[in-house]
Amino acid sequence: QVADIKRFVLETVADAGGKPCPPIIVGVGIGGSFDKAARLAKKALLREICEDASGVDACVDGSVVDACVVDEFERELLDAINSLGIGTMGLGGDITALAVHVEYAHCHTASLPVAVNIQCWANRRASVELGR
Repeated sequence: QVADIKRFVLETVADAGGKPCPPIIVGVGIGGSFDKAARLAKKALLREICEDASGVDACVDGSVVDACVVDEFERELLDAINSLGIGTMGLGGDITALAVHVEYAHCHTASLPVAVNIQCWANRRASVELGR
């Protein structure tokens, strides 16, 4: 089923093409009920984008990335998306996505829902702490 998830994510990004103003951030929600998967895909977009020297997404901020398996899956998806050749603003090139973040919940594999949320490069993120 991992291959099916990967295929679905790649088809979704390919279908979007240049419309979301690449380079993009891709949020993937897997499992739970479908509404949970959609919420997880949105939540995935809020994770920090960090890069190591090679430019590969290397951020693990303690959210839900529980094992190297998920981190490796994110990297595989990022490489596969970038190999689509959509490129910046959909004009072709090597960088289509800046990051792929996967969040997941438990579910029965027969009903494995997957949601993909695509954010343009101008992903703005802020936080505030409310006190008493």
